[in-house]
This record gives sequence, C-alpha cells and structure tokens, in this order.
Amino acid sequence: MSTILAASELKQHYAVKGGFLRRDAVLKAVDGVDFALTPGKTLAVVGESGSGKSTLARMVTQIEPPTSGALEIDGIDVVAQTSREQKQHLRRTVQMVFQDPFGSLNPRKKVGAILEEPVVINTDLPAGERAESARAMMAKVGLRPEHYGRYPHMFSGGQRQRIAIARALMLNPKIVVADEPVSALDLSVQAQVLNLMMDLQDEFQLAYLFISHDLSVVRHLADEVLVLYLGRTVEQGPKQAIFEAPKHPYTIALLGSTPSVDPAARRGRVVLTGEMPSPLNPPPGCAFHGRCPHATDLCSRERPELRQLEGRAVACHFAETVDR
Repeated sequence: MSTILAASELKQHYAVKGGFLRRDAVLKAVDGVDFALTPGKTLAVVGESGSGKSTLARMVTQIEPPTSGALEIDGIDVVAQTSREQKQHLRRTVQMVFQDPFGSLNPRKKVGAILEEPVVINTDLPAGERAESARAMMAKVGLRPEHYGRYPHMFSGGQRQRIAIARALMLNPKIVVADEPVSALDLSVQAQVLNLMMDLQDEFQLAYLFISHDLSVVRHLADEVLVLYLGRTVEQGPKQAIFEAPKHPYTIALLGSTPSVDPAARRGRVVLTGEMPSPLNPPPGCAFHGRCPHATDLCSRERPELRQLEGRAVACHFAETVDR
C-alpha cells in the first residue's frame, strides 16, 4: 500500500532569547524523527509531557513549518515552497481532532454551523448541499438529526468529541491527527469514542497519527508505535513487538506505569524516577541516562543511534541485554 505521509530527519528547533545572566539558546523540541504512514493504519506517538509529541502534530498539520528535514504528504513536499492549490489540497488532506472537547468547539455556533464551517472555507459547495453533508456526517458519528440546531454546551464530553470528529471528516481527509482525543473523557466514554474512530478508519481508510501518553489506549488502537524522549526517537516498531518485548529502558518504564490487574506484571515494574531534563540544556550522551537503571559511563558520553533489533528500531547501547 502506498505511503500517504513520510517524514525524514524532521526537526523543529526554537531560538530562545536569553535574559539577565542567561545566554541565547536553542530548544530542540523535535530533533530528527523518521516515520511513515499508510492509509487505514495508525501510528501512535507516545512519551511524557515535553517529549515533542504535540510539536510533531503541529508540523504534520502545517500549523508550524519544520526547521529542517523532509515531510511529504500525499505526494507533496510540505517543506518546499508549494503553490496555493497544493496548500489548499494539504489543508483538505490533513485534519485534526484536539484533546479538549470543551475548548475546541465555538460555544456561540450551533453544531450545524460548526460542521459546515470547514466546507465554507475550503469549497464552493451550495448551502443546501453543505447542510445535507453535515447531517450525513452527524449520523455516521452517532449524533441525532435534532442535534444539528443545538449549541455545544448542551452536549456531554463524549458527544462533543463526536462533533469534533465529524468536523474533522467534513472535508474527506486522508490523514487525521488525533492529539490525546480521549484523555479528557470518562473511561466508559473513551472506549465508545475509540471504537467509533476505528469504525470510521475502516470505512474511509483513514490514516491516523495518534498522540497519546496512555499506553492502554495505544494498545487498543495502534498498528505501529513511536516512542519519543526529549524530541528524539528511542524505540519504534510494530505494536506487538513494542508491547510484548520492549528493548529500550524508557519504553519498559512507560509500559510499567500502565495500570494492570496482573500481580506478576506489577511486581516486574520498573519505576521511572526523576524528571525529564530541560530541552534547553539536554545532557550529553544518551538523554535518558540520568534516569536509566542500566546506564554506564558510555551512556553519559556517547549518544546511541537508532538501529534495527528484533523487528524494531531502538536507540540504546545495551538493548540486547535489557530485560523487562
């Protein structure tokens, strides 16, 4: 199956002006990430807050241009100067579902107007056809016809996220970037929304870039997992390989933080101590070595590069000997 999205050595660096007794610095939010996405598949990007997940999402949705690297969406080079027609095509091709269902919808607009707004901006479709398209999309996400004329405050969190998903699909995109789309919802509602997203993916052959810190959600939805730490990939591969036999100590610690009813799994957890270093002043060598139980002097001196090991890419000097 052809690739719909491909990134190579993708970087997002921010220049930070120094102040009193402080030098100018460069914040490397994303520092050389590679990935590819095909229709009908889900790539989950996981990591702690500050790892670069949302920055990656902003680059894919073209909210921010990358500092360097290659980013190709539906055959169009996003980094290069593109024509107006190409930019319009990219806006229709990639849509986003935000984390907060309460803050991502305009409280002054009715649901019908919210769903039709992307169509008004990006197409010349007549009003009658826009309304018909909005009502059809409402039905696909499980909303009733009478919801068309109601305001967002009249809905629950799960219903609002269904509205947000419907809005994202109004332009028939090929890629949907979902930034923590269920983290603000109750557990029972999370399952409903995730199942809805999977059904829509099957129906429309959508490619999902799924941003999350919740590995139990990722295990339910993802095909491939990309683990970020301080803007760099530490482990990347198929979901089964990552969850069943993780090779990077950071991935192992993340999996250990997931609640489990299995006493054996709880006894084998690796507790993640300390905080993530500042991206303004990253440590030398492996960025994770200050929190890693397997770290040696080599880890503090030399940064490990991504290499292939047992069906995934991993950046760890001692990946062969790390035991979950």
